[in-house]
Amino acid sequence: MEAIWILLLLFVLIMLAGVYGAVRAVRAAKRGIDRTVHQARRTVEDTRLRARQLAQPGAAGELAQLRLSLRGSMRATSQALQAAAPQDQSLSESLVLFQRLSAHAQDLEADLKRLELEPDKSRLTVLLPDLRQRTERITHSADSLRWAVQERTQRFAHDDLDSLNREIEMEAGALRHWTAVEPEEPRRTDAGSWPAPEAGTRAPEAGARPEAGARSGPEAGREPEPPRPSLGARPQTEPQAWQKPWQQSRRPENTA
Repeated sequence: MEAIWILLLLFVLIMLAGVYGAVRAVRAAKRGIDRTVHQARRTVEDTRLRARQLAQPGAAGELAQLRLSLRGSMRATSQALQAAAPQDQSLSESLVLFQRLSAHAQDLEADLKRLELEPDKSRLTVLLPDLRQRTERITHSADSLRWAVQERTQRFAHDDLDSLNREIEMEAGALRHWTAVEPEEPRRTDAGSWPAPEAGTRAPEAGARPEAGARSGPEAGREPEPPRPSLGARPQTEPQAWQKPWQQSRRPENTA
């Protein structure tokens, strides 16, 4: 009995998961269709405005040109913000400002679209300077925001690339640890033999020790100065070679 309830519960869970997946798939497909329809309508509208700009010179053609300029600037700024916002959280204020600007752009586009059906061309000519000024102000603000976002993104990319290059150089230097400067050892000319002495010097004989106090260079030819007697030195008792025999001190006779 318990096994039947467990199987029934699993069947219900599978059915619910299937229904949930189907609903999500339908919603995703609907969003894709809506996006495709919106892009198709936008493409058709832009094509119609370009054709009208070329085919109808004068006020009607200028209205089409203003709408094309406004739509292109706002679309490009929206795409730049949507691409940079997920990586840069500081663009939240920029998104709020763009939404406010989009409201003004939608109002202006509605006015331009309504004036396309205006039969009185003289009234349309009077309203064109104000419409042109509004369009320029909105497009200038949108372009300034888009350029700032693009420059910020490029700056972050350059900084990240510089940091990456420094880290790679450090890692490459660590990998080439064998290229560090090591102290040079005296080289041997042959196997087991040391290099010959330089010209002008005599190699010491085998078993001979260098004399203590030996000098090299220009002082080698000078004679060593005789040692000076110190103040506390004792007089010599042995006769010197220059003394005469009678001047030598004799030993005292034994009195014994």
